[in-house]
Amino acid sequence: MSLFGSSSFGLPRMKPLSAKRSHVVSVLDIGSTKVVCMIGRLTPRKESSVLPGRTHNVEIIGIGHQRSRGVKCGVIADLDAVESVVRLAVDAAERMAGLTVESLIVNVSAGRLASNVYTATIDLGGQEVESSDLKKVLVAAGQQSQRHDRIVLHSLPTGFSLDGERGIRDPLGMYGDELGVDMHVVTAERPALRNLELCINRAHLSVEGVVATPYASGLAALVDDEVELGCAAIDMGGGMTTISVFAEGKLIHTDAIAIGGHHVTTDLARGLSTRIEDAERLKVVHGSALSNSTDERDVISVPPIGEDDRDQPTQVPRSLVTRIIRARIEEILEMLRDRIQQSGFSPVVGKRVVLTGGASQLTGLPEAARRVLARNVRIGRPMGVAGLPVAAKGPAFSTAVGLLIYPQVADQETHAGQGGLFSPFGNGNSRIARVGQWLKESF
Repeated sequence: MSLFGSSSFGLPRMKPLSAKRSHVVSVLDIGSTKVVCMIGRLTPRKESSVLPGRTHNVEIIGIGHQRSRGVKCGVIADLDAVESVVRLAVDAAERMAGLTVESLIVNVSAGRLASNVYTATIDLGGQEVESSDLKKVLVAAGQQSQRHDRIVLHSLPTGFSLDGERGIRDPLGMYGDELGVDMHVVTAERPALRNLELCINRAHLSVEGVVATPYASGLAALVDDEVELGCAAIDMGGGMTTISVFAEGKLIHTDAIAIGGHHVTTDLARGLSTRIEDAERLKVVHGSALSNSTDERDVISVPPIGEDDRDQPTQVPRSLVTRIIRARIEEILEMLRDRIQQSGFSPVVGKRVVLTGGASQLTGLPEAARRVLARNVRIGRPMGVAGLPVAAKGPAFSTAVGLLIYPQVADQETHAGQGGLFSPFGNGNSRIARVGQWLKESF
């Protein structure tokens, strides 16, 4: 039976973490560049001024990562290739942790992630707001987000209103005539999630929860002041670049573009007439998003594309490499700037942007981003997690670490009123769906 059909909400739902118990959580980050499996031990922690939203300390007890195969721009293009890479990554993490993984929290970048805000109001008649009223208004907002071609990943109430007064965090016990809620809902296309689940099931594993990639990377890379005051986290991966906007402690917007660091590499391979792997090495060793006064004088040796040993490497000025990289990086940054502007959340983001993800490590990128985005920019690395090997402490591992942090914030989401008693992969007009709807309305 599909795990996605095992809950009335459509996706497997995380069980809330017990604040008094330790938990072992396994996660899987399937990216275009690499696949990472992490196993973490979550132990209860006392309230602290450092990362106050966290209920547990996270310690990595197992990690495995493999070069990705079969994933293009975040989309699964070859099931067999992805399955074998997932098996290898999980196996390495299991051996290191000394335990067997059965279910995982996984990320999703594909499926044209969409971010919408739904507003609903109910009449209180001047009475006190009770928990049943909260549930009723959340159900009303949740029902608006139902679409048969998409699955709800996250459903977060971002703020309540009483008699038109907005910005109320918890209206319980307050009096008013009309209670309203703004609900931020992140959805993805059904087939993308189905293929993701299929891949994991074929590796004899099950899906415990699904988290949108921008949400996970933001959880790992942002500090509390940024999450509270308003900030954008930009995760630059190999095939996808995602945006998440946080404010007042919650995720309020997500977006994604199917372009990333791998596109810079292919531009170099074409422009310098060299192989992809040689272009990647040139990008990492010599590449920069900023031109330098010595670039014209510095000469780089470019390996030839052919197999003939007599072919000599080409000598090119470093300035040519920089020009090719800079053109693509500026295009990506301009797209991100426009997306933030179009979202309507530009004032919320203010001057704060955090870059994370593997492609954010390119030399000169923060400076280029400051210029194009006209904002303060810093590189975000995964925070608040113990036991990370040195190689996994960089921004490339933010999404995987964010997946381990997610169970601590999963209870902020509401699952009221979304989906009937049917698998999300079935037709909502099925007999079971209609019976489920009748049961819900009658009892």
